[in-house]
Amino acid sequence: MLSVHTTTIGPIAILSLEGSITIGETAPLCSAFAAQSQADVIILDLANASMIDAYGLGVMLELRAWARAKRKGFKLMNVKSAVAHVLEITHLDIVFEVVSQREVLTRSSQLDDEPTLELVS
Repeated sequence: MLSVHTTTIGPIAILSLEGSITIGETAPLCSAFAAQSQADVIILDLANASMIDAYGLGVMLELRAWARAKRKGFKLMNVKSAVAHVLEITHLDIVFEVVSQREVLTRSSQLDDEPTLELVS
């Protein structure tokens, strides 16, 4: 089962995924993603994503296309072994932009004033 926890830092929405990004499990991701109308950048944090299948890859590609159509940034963060391997063998590792947690924190510290953290489940 896939769960999604959202953290908002100014114009950046971080969707932390936990579980499998597989057929029948992506509805929470799509719902959380659609709720980010105010975000300029949407980041999928895959630190706790245990696996991904072809369907999950398709959903991520659709989310990326939706974000681009809305002129929003779309990035991946904390891509771990199982998911990284699938991205590599499908050559999607060159399609998705991957950022480090450090880059996200640096970007958030450059925002006007001190950013407030809003946690939404």
